[in-house]
Formats: sequence, structure tokens, C-alpha cells
Amino acid sequence: MAREKPESAGEAEAAPELSYREQIEFLNPIAQPLASRKLTRKLLKCIRKATKHKQIRRGVKEVQKFINKGEKGITVLAGDTLPIEVYCHIPILCEERSLPYAYVPSKADLGMAAGSKRPACVIMVKPHEEYQEAYDECLEEGSALPL
Repeated sequence: MAREKPESAGEAEAAPELSYREQIEFLNPIAQPLASRKLTRKLLKCIRKATKHKQIRRGVKEVQKFINKGEKGITVLAGDTLPIEVYCHIPILCEERSLPYAYVPSKADLGMAAGSKRPACVIMVKPHEEYQEAYDECLEEGSALPL
């Protein structure tokens, strides 16, 4: 029995290392439009670059505040956040202000991309000249996703 507990603890540590297909199984019913595997990688890479230049907004309250203020950017939401009532109003705000948004499968990956040990359910990436090419790529592909 003593050997079983460390093995299960090791499995718990390995849990965030799920593949894209495995992460899709845990999505909310409202997680549309879902970014493809390729777009998810691009979005997370863009978030990492934006974090270095302090050009992200993290968390529901902060993102909502800056959307209401009229700030422009790409909103990235985690598709596995529960309960969905926490952030189900964010896509509506984005649509009202013609801001692009997309869901990625994992809030843990979203938090790690933002340089945090904690998961993040919503992040807004603001444009910046240092990573403008990556931002424009994500913007183009994110805007092409069907709602």
C-alpha cells in the first residue's frame, strides 16, 4: 500500500501533461469557437511573448474591466473552467465590441503561458510592436474561426 500512494502522487503530477485530444474531453459546452491545435500553440506562444513585455490582462475581473474601457486585443478563454457562470459573459462583451476571442482546451496551459503557477481562465493579449507578427497571425486565424 505504501508503494501505491507515491505512484498515484506521480500520476497527479503527470495530469497536466495531457495531449490536445485528451484535453478536449474536459471542455465546457460553451467552449466555441475552439482553437485548433496549431492555433492553440500560436496563441500560447503569443501570450508568452506578451508576458515579457507586460502586455496581457489576466483574470475575469481585469479582462472585463479593460473590455468595458474599450481596450483592443485578443481574448483567450480556457475551455475547461467550471462553473461556466464565472466567465460566460466575456464572449458576449467581446462580440458587442467586435473583439476576437477563442477558447483553448486547458486553463493550466493558459496560466503557464502567462508565467504563473496558477491556472488562468481568461487572458487578453494586447498588440505590441515586439511581437506584432505573431499577434497578427493569431488575430487573422482567430477571426476566421466560426462562432
